[in-house]
Amino acid sequence: MIEQNRQYRYLTPSNSKVKVRMMKGQNIAGFPIGIIYIDDVYYPMMPGNIVNGYTFNFPVRLKAVTGLDIPNLFNAGDDVFYQILKACEELKKEGVRAISSACGFFGNYQDRVAAAMDIPVAISSLVQLPWIASLLKPGQSMGVLTADKASLTDKLLNACSISDELKKRLIIKDLRHEQEFSCILEGRGEFDNGIVEQEVVRKALEIIEENPDTGAILLECSDMPPYAHAVQAATQLPVFDFTTLIRWLHSAVCQTPYYGFI
Repeated sequence: MIEQNRQYRYLTPSNSKVKVRMMKGQNIAGFPIGIIYIDDVYYPMMPGNIVNGYTFNFPVRLKAVTGLDIPNLFNAGDDVFYQILKACEELKKEGVRAISSACGFFGNYQDRVAAAMDIPVAISSLVQLPWIASLLKPGQSMGVLTADKASLTDKLLNACSISDELKKRLIIKDLRHEQEFSCILEGRGEFDNGIVEQEVVRKALEIIEENPDTGAILLECSDMPPYAHAVQAATQLPVFDFTTLIRWLHSAVCQTPYYGFI
């Protein structure tokens, strides 16, 4: 009965007659979460991927960081910071309440962007690591599956508030050289989705086999969430990724219905 009385998604006869005010310069509304992504890539974005529209059951506003490609983001040049900050400022102007991203390597700039913005910023899945650690036994290992281990530098981890002590607990594996997953970094335009799933699961199982005390797995890459269910089933461990992060953000800033107005 309640659903029948709804007008569109949130408005009902009891709450539709209210005064609302728009921010100056805002020309769209209703997107609580903004997501920045790499402009120059070439591979399929499956449902579950952070930039696939079917991934979330709430609105997200996607924004390309104009001209950004994978090598520039991974190399963490200072000029990239200003490109990222510009995209985040545009998202705030459009009314978002929190900002995330579609690549864990945006974490190179997590601390600087968070300091520059006045809304919550979580632009790397890696920011979940300190919280995940608090859920586990002291000293227990955590697995991290990443696109490129060599680019997962101390600088990036420091920017995401990963302490030196926590770094010692991380078991990191990458898929940079896997037959099909490598399409994502190399921009080949197509991959066999079934094989990618097998590659991701196999790497997760390697972590468990080599480190039986592993208590949880984090998928750094925003292209890995489509396979999180398979990783969880195979390892029987909690699996965290960009979707757990963005849903957490959404629940924090949208306890009451969000219309996109002030």
